[in-house]
Amino acid sequence: MKLLRIFKNKFVLASILFVGWMLFFDHNNLFLHLQYRAELNDLNERKKYYKDQIEKTKNDIDLIKTNPLWMEKVAREQYLMKRDNEDVFLVREK
Repeated sequence: MKLLRIFKNKFVLASILFVGWMLFFDHNNLFLHLQYRAELNDLNERKKYYKDQIEKTKNDIDLIKTNPLWMEKVAREQYLMKRDNEDVFLVREK
């Protein structure tokens, strides 16, 4: 009885309708906020990954500039370069 009387109050009813509208029907509803938050977390993880890759690449560049043996290692492994009197065999795993 007392609960029914509370729901008959026009202010309580208007507040419930407003909250329901904002949660489910508005263009900034709760589900969109959750989706945006998940997308933001994914983008932050990607940002961290790319920053780590940038640091790794900077370290490799510094090593290539300072160490000629490292430059040869990178040229052979990543770019498949060889000396004139050598043969290169590629072994690919399935």
